[in-house]
Amino acid sequence: MTPLRIVLILILGMTPLVLQADDEEKKVAPLFASNDVLAITITAPFSEIMEDRESDEEFPATLTYTDAEEEEVSVDLELRTRGRYRRQSRTCSFAPLRLNFKKSAVKETVFAKSDKLKLVTHCRDRSRRHQQSLITEYIAYRTFNIVTDLSFRVRPLLVRYVDSSGEEKDREAFAFVIEHRDQLGKRIGLNTNEIEKTSIEALDGAHTNLGSMFQYLIGNTDFSPIRGADGEPCCHNNMLFGDTKGEILAIPYDFDMSGLVNAPYATPNPRFKLRNVRQRLYRGRCANKEHIDGSAETFIRHKAEIYALLDKHSDLSTKTRIVTVQYLDQFYAILENDRRRTSLLTDRCI
Repeated sequence: MTPLRIVLILILGMTPLVLQADDEEKKVAPLFASNDVLAITITAPFSEIMEDRESDEEFPATLTYTDAEEEEVSVDLELRTRGRYRRQSRTCSFAPLRLNFKKSAVKETVFAKSDKLKLVTHCRDRSRRHQQSLITEYIAYRTFNIVTDLSFRVRPLLVRYVDSSGEEKDREAFAFVIEHRDQLGKRIGLNTNEIEKTSIEALDGAHTNLGSMFQYLIGNTDFSPIRGADGEPCCHNNMLFGDTKGEILAIPYDFDMSGLVNAPYATPNPRFKLRNVRQRLYRGRCANKEHIDGSAETFIRHKAEIYALLDKHSDLSTKTRIVTVQYLDQFYAILENDRRRTSLLTDRCI
């Protein structure tokens, strides 16, 4: 067989995979097709918004950015505060926001195919620790993106907030937006499943266990893949996708209470009797323990990529970088030791 024929066979053999990848990317909203930092300006009556944060009233706002052709793009939208814990003024002086776009107004912009998006903000002005926590929360999302595409994508932003009332000075801070559940559902080909509660048996075992190990990596116990918190729908800090028993996906989000993020306000759930949020506790289910070794192999295979995330953020301080690396080192020291993996994960499943 000639070298040319071999090359042609290889190319033709790869074509379906290439086409499949292209098809997948066509389903991605433009905003989440890149991990580059996007600089934007949001002009809105922020003094009034933060004063009236308990209300779901939406306020008019304008978002501007510079596109790839160096042209300024301006988009009208509405926004309001959102969330529970971080929405409270005693927790954050600057609350997280929900951006509400009109799809017809963003067709030719980077926000095309976007409607309502969660904007995760810096919590407190001029607080280096809060800012560092926000960056590590973004890194947590990106970590799960690396090990599975069945996860919420995020886009980093540098946001300049302009108070249209003129009562507050402009502020500029790192932030990120989270892929909307409808965008994620379209990308992975599954509808959201809004049920009151579910069971471990109804969920995809391999993906659920991968999520449990990810939560162990970041040191998070503030989640449940099968039920909501008191008074909340299913599931606590997880979104369900699909409706076939045994194939439903529980996809996690909201990691500010984790040890990796180590937010200034974070406290461990008292029921687990942990010293602090940095202390890890495995909350994977025994029904899925057959997948523990496979999940571990996935995280070990992507180890270099996960560590590399820390080198891509110039705003991450040297101290935060060192502490985060040490926290990852502790996780991998467990995963790469069969005895410790068995005693701390397999033997402690629930």
